[in-house]
Order: sequence, then structure tokens, then C-alpha cells
Amino acid sequence: MSDAALPAAPVSARRDCPLRRLLPKGLLGRAVLIILVPLLVVQTVALTAFYGGHLDVISRRLSSSLAGEIGMVAQLLNRTPEEAHPVILREATWRLGMSAAFEPGARLGAVPQRPAWNSLLPLEEDLHDALSRLVALPFDADWQSDPQNIVVRVQLPGGVLYVEAPRKRLFSATLYWFMIWLVGSAVVFAVIAVLFMRIQVRAIRRLAMAADSFGQGRDIGPIKPEGAAEVRQAAIAFNSMRDNVRRFVAQRTDMLAGISHDLRTPLTRMRLTLAMLPPTPELREDVDGLVHDTEEMERLVEAYLAFARGESLEKPVETDLVPMLRDLAESARRSGGQLSTELPEALRLPLREGAVRRAVGNLLDNARRHASIVRLSAQADEHWAEILVDDDGPGIPEAERERAFKPFASGSATGTGLGLAIARDVVRGHGGDILLEASPMGGLRARVRLPI
Repeated sequence: MSDAALPAAPVSARRDCPLRRLLPKGLLGRAVLIILVPLLVVQTVALTAFYGGHLDVISRRLSSSLAGEIGMVAQLLNRTPEEAHPVILREATWRLGMSAAFEPGARLGAVPQRPAWNSLLPLEEDLHDALSRLVALPFDADWQSDPQNIVVRVQLPGGVLYVEAPRKRLFSATLYWFMIWLVGSAVVFAVIAVLFMRIQVRAIRRLAMAADSFGQGRDIGPIKPEGAAEVRQAAIAFNSMRDNVRRFVAQRTDMLAGISHDLRTPLTRMRLTLAMLPPTPELREDVDGLVHDTEEMERLVEAYLAFARGESLEKPVETDLVPMLRDLAESARRSGGQLSTELPEALRLPLREGAVRRAVGNLLDNARRHASIVRLSAQADEHWAEILVDDDGPGIPEAERERAFKPFASGSATGTGLGLAIARDVVRGHGGDILLEASPMGGLRARVRLPI
């Protein structure tokens, strides 16, 4: 089968790789991992190569040196007359750095053979092999009696040679100092790297928090550029973007306020002109039509200004949402709507109160115009507060719900088509969103989600 005929691995399988789930999700964790993994690999290779090779060579050489000295003393005792033995033992003790004694006529007894499965320590293994090779006589090595020395007993034809050699002769302390330096330096470098990366990541986190707050309408002011050059450049770019957005919103609001002022002047003159026309029967129908058109133009201007004010620079303030919702419910009832409420005792979160009041008011007005019964409720969890507006009206088909949010897209003869657009604009300015769903009451449900 050709490669082209082989089925490609599904994307979900590649995304669900077990190794990917084990990797840290944050930048700090991944950066530390990038630093520590090569460091640990290098340290592991160095320790393995050094202690697996160099230490092994040194251990064998030191064991061979001690075994050769014991073998030399044993051969001298075996080949010289008994009168020379004290001199040999004294010279061995003084010049070779080990205590040597000879017991004439003594016997070791049967020296047991070491089984193949016996696992000695590396030093014991090396010394045993060296004694077997260089002494070539029955022997026994005692590692347990003295924690500072090794007792080696060698069977000679005329007796037993006892040798006590310091354990430090079989290893070099510099090897352990090297290991301490290797591991200690790795720990110090790792700590320095982690502290440095935390400083860099802290600057990125501040930038992310500032961008998130600005996106939710909570302007915390410009952030201080800090960290690496790229992070400083991103902070400077964010401050510039923030100023440009604020400038654009202010210019748009000022422009629409000017347009409103300019439009209201001719509209006022038109209304005065229509009011001063003689109330003759032949003009009444035309005058009534012009009055209706003038009032519709005024509503359009007010709705357009309200849409622009949805992105105004009103500062978010910690606010209790429940009293605001109760006031809006009372206003809807006074306007002739049948409305019930299910509200908690209190629900505090940062809000631009005027904008949120306008957004929820628009949702209640839309529900009241198209339904006979409306229900307003609110709930919250650890991260989000939700406002639910349910009605028993005709609702909106699912395919048309997104289009209903577009300005001037309403098919209603009594509205301007800006209510839902204004509401979504305000809620998204707080970092939330509005969803249109099927209501349990049979009509439409508007779900407002606001971050706490």
C-alpha cells in the first residue's frame, strides 16, 4: 500500500497526546522545563560517565594497590626466615600505612566460596577481585568489625597474616566533592533561572491582566513597561492601543452628540411649523403623517445616541445589581407590562451602572412589546453573574437570533432595531455577552452574562 493511501491520524488523536497533557500549561512552567530538562540531562550524562567510568577505574586501581601491598608482605613472610618477620611487619606498618601482624601456626579454616548470585558493594567487589588476582592465597576480608578499617586475613603455610587497612585508601574524597559541586551548582543555577523567569513572566501576566481589564471596561490606566525588551515593547504597544481606543470612542461620542444637536434644531423647527399650520380638514391627514415622521426621526436620533453612549468612558464602580433590577422591573410594570421577578438578596460586581441599566431596560422593553408575561431573574456563581429575561411571546427562530443583534435589523414596526445591539454592545464592554435562547415560558430568553 502506498503512503498516499494510508489514512491520516485524526486531529483529536494528535491533540490528546498523553505527553501533551503532562506538560505544564503556563509560560513559567514551560520555560523552567526548557531550562531544567537539558540541565538534568547534562548532569545525568556527566555523573553516569564519570562515576560509571572514571570512578570505576580509580576504585579498581586503589584496590589493586592495597591488594598488591598485602600480597608483597605475604610473599616476604613466606620466603624469609621467621627471625626477619618482625622487621617486615614493622616496615609494612610504617611505610605502607597499614597494621600488619602474623600469628604462627594459626589456620583460617575453610574459606567459603562466594556464590555467583552474591551482590557485593562495588568497593568490596573490586578488593575481592584484586586480592584473588594478586595474593593468590586463601584469604578473608572483614568489612563489618571496624567501621574505619578493613581486616584482611591471609592464610600462609606457617600461619595467618592479619592486615588492618583504612577504608579511605579505597576511595578518593575528591570524587564526592566533585559530585557535591556538580549537583550543588545545578541547583543554584536552576534557582537563579526560576527566579529570573518569574520576573519575566510577572511582566507578561501584568500585561495580560491589563488587557483583560481594559476589554471588560475597567480601565486601570497605562502599565509600566518592564521585563525583557520584547515584553517592554508589547507593554508600550498596549499603552498606545489603549490611548487610541479611548481617543476613538471619545471622538465618536462627541461626533454623534454634535450630529444630535444639529438634527434636533431642524426637527424642532419642523414641529413648530406643523403646529402653526391651520387645522383645516384637507391638511389634517398630511399634517398627522408629518408629525408621526418627525417623532420617528426623534426616536431614531435618541436611539442612535444611546447606542453610541454604550461605549462611553463611564468608569465601572462596585455596584449591587439587585436594586437596579428591581427599579427596572417597577418601571416596566408602570408602563403596563405584567412582570415577575426572582432575584437574590444582593449581587455585587463592577458595573457602569448607567450603561447596564440601559441594556437591561432595552431587553425588558423588547420582551414587554412582544409578550404578555415577562419574568426577570438573576443568579451567580464564583466567576459569572447571569440576568435572565424570559417571556411567553412568539420568540425568534434560532437561525435569526444572531441577525437580531445587528443595528436596524429589527422587523418590528414599533422599534428602531437598536435595542438588542445596544444591550450586547454594553454587556460586551463589561467583558460579558448576551445569548438568545428558547425560554421555558414558550417565548424567548435573553441570558446576560457579566464577569464578577
